[in-house]
Amino acid sequence: MRLALSALPPDRRASASASARALLAAQSTWHCAQSILFFAPMPTELDLWPLLNSALAAGKLVALPRFVPESTSYIACQISNSTQHLKTGQFGIREPIDGCPQIQVNKLDFVLVPGLAFDLEGRRLGRGKGFYDRMLAAARGKTCGVAFDEQIVRDVPVEPLDISVDCILTPTRWIEL
Repeated sequence: MRLALSALPPDRRASASASARALLAAQSTWHCAQSILFFAPMPTELDLWPLLNSALAAGKLVALPRFVPESTSYIACQISNSTQHLKTGQFGIREPIDGCPQIQVNKLDFVLVPGLAFDLEGRRLGRGKGFYDRMLAAARGKTCGVAFDEQIVRDVPVEPLDISVDCILTPTRWIEL
């Protein structure tokens, strides 16, 4: 899957990301959510980042994961400015600066979740460290896998601690599970 994603041309990634953003913005889940956990996309992931500023402008609480090396885990932290409140984190991914307040994941209405692959049962293949699964275990709001259509597969292998998502967003589909 990593090879397939890296083979997607940049213009295809950009157009697919724009389609996914439009599809997400049309969902009632998006409109009703008052607090959203985004993720900063890696170069091979769908880019929903422009919606982060839209959410801030609409008065929604916006959070991003921040890696905590001492516990080797992620926490959610609120940001109110998408440039001033971010730094490059441990894995080269944008994340909130240290002064941003922590938000308990179980207080968030909507959680956007990256992954390498998803199946139509909501099972998710992550990057192998379990960071997101540990954070998602506390989520009470709707969790949404974010993927290119190519990342939807017939069956994702799971382990006991893997956490499934409630819906999946692709550039062409909103899949309620």
